[in-house]
Amino acid sequence: MNIHEYQAKALLAKYGVAVPKGGVAYTAEEAAKVARELGGPVWVVKAQIHAGGRGKGGGVKLVKSLDDARDAAKKMLGMTLVTHQTGPKGKVVKRVYIEEGCDIKRELYLGMLVDRATGRVTMMASTEGGMEIEEVAAKSPQKIVKVAVDPATGVQQFHARKVAFALGLEGKQVGEAGKFISGLYRAFNELDMSLVEINPLVLTGDGRVIALDAKVNFDDNALFRHKEAAELRDADEEDPAEFEAGKHGLNYIRLAGSIGCMVNGAGLAMATMDIIKLYGGAPANFLDVGGGATKERVTTAFKIILADPNVEGILVNIFGGIMRCDIIAEGVVAAAREVSLHVPLVVRLEGTNVELGKKILAQSGLPIVSADNLDDAAQKIVRAVKEAN
Repeated sequence: MNIHEYQAKALLAKYGVAVPKGGVAYTAEEAAKVARELGGPVWVVKAQIHAGGRGKGGGVKLVKSLDDARDAAKKMLGMTLVTHQTGPKGKVVKRVYIEEGCDIKRELYLGMLVDRATGRVTMMASTEGGMEIEEVAAKSPQKIVKVAVDPATGVQQFHARKVAFALGLEGKQVGEAGKFISGLYRAFNELDMSLVEINPLVLTGDGRVIALDAKVNFDDNALFRHKEAAELRDADEEDPAEFEAGKHGLNYIRLAGSIGCMVNGAGLAMATMDIIKLYGGAPANFLDVGGGATKERVTTAFKIILADPNVEGILVNIFGGIMRCDIIAEGVVAAAREVSLHVPLVVRLEGTNVELGKKILAQSGLPIVSADNLDDAAQKIVRAVKEAN
C-alpha cells in the first residue's frame, strides 16, 4: 500500500526523522492559509499523487507570495498530472501540500527496502539525489552504496557512519545523519514498511539533514497490525478493479493485454502469463485467487476480469490441491451466467475433484472450452482470441 508524501512525512516525523514543516490543502484558499501559518518568505506547492516525477509534469512549484501560493494551488487542483510513473492517462490532483522553503546545499538519496537475497533490511545511499535511482543504477552503479542490517542487532552507529561517509558528510553532519537513519529504520521496522525512499535527502546550509521528499510503501500482509497506517489508504489513487479485488482477498494487477487470467498460486499465475506470451498473446491481468477461495470469491474474480473492456478472452488455470476444482467450476459457471459471457473462455483444471469440475462445466450449457494441460490451454485461448478478431 502506498501513501501520499504529506502522510509519509507525518509518520516519519513521529520517529524523529527531520522533515520540513508543511500542511495539506484541498482548495486554493486553504493553500494560502497554510502558507500564511507557516510563515515566509518562500514556500513549495506540491501536487499529491501516488507517482514520482511530479516536478517535471508541473506538479511542484516554488512560490514567494501568498497570492502565488493560491494561484499555484488553483492550477494544480483538478489538473490531470502526467508523469513517467502515471502512464499516459495521468492522475487527477485532489490535494496539494504546502511546505516551507529550504536552504539546500546538497541533494542526496537514501532508501530502505527488504533485500530478498539476504533476507535483511538494506539501506541504499547515493550522492546523486534528485535523480531516479534506476537511472543512477544503470549509468553509475558505483555511486550507490548498500548497507545490510542484521535483524538481530538493528541499525548500529557503524551502519550510520558508513552511510554518512558514503554520502560525503563530515563533522556534525555525520551525527545528524545518524539520528535520521536511526529514526528511519525504527519507522521501517515497527510499521512493517516494504520500501521507504527519501529523494532528495538534503543537507541544508546550516548542516541539517532533512527529508525533502518521502515515499513510503507498506507490506499489505501486515496492515492488520497497523490500523493508523491502513486508514491512510487513498482509494482514489488505486486502480478501481485492484482496490475491489483487495477487498475480497484477491491478488489482482491490471496489465495491458487482452487475455484475462484466473489462476490459483502466484507461481502458476506467472507461468500462465509467460506461456500466453509464448504463443503470441498478451495477458490482461495477474490474478491469484489463492489456495482456499470460495465459490463467491471465484465469482467476484471472474466479474472483475470481465469488467476490463480490453479483455477479449479468458483463461482459467487451476491446480486443485487445497482448492477444489468443483468449487472453481461452480464459480466460473455462476459468474459467466451473471455477466452474460461474451468472450471465449478456456478452462484447464487439474487436481482435487477434477472430474466433477469438468462435469459441471460440460453440463453448464455455456460455450466453455476445456483444455488437457497448460500448453493446450494457452494455444486454445490465443487462437480463439485471434479468430474472434
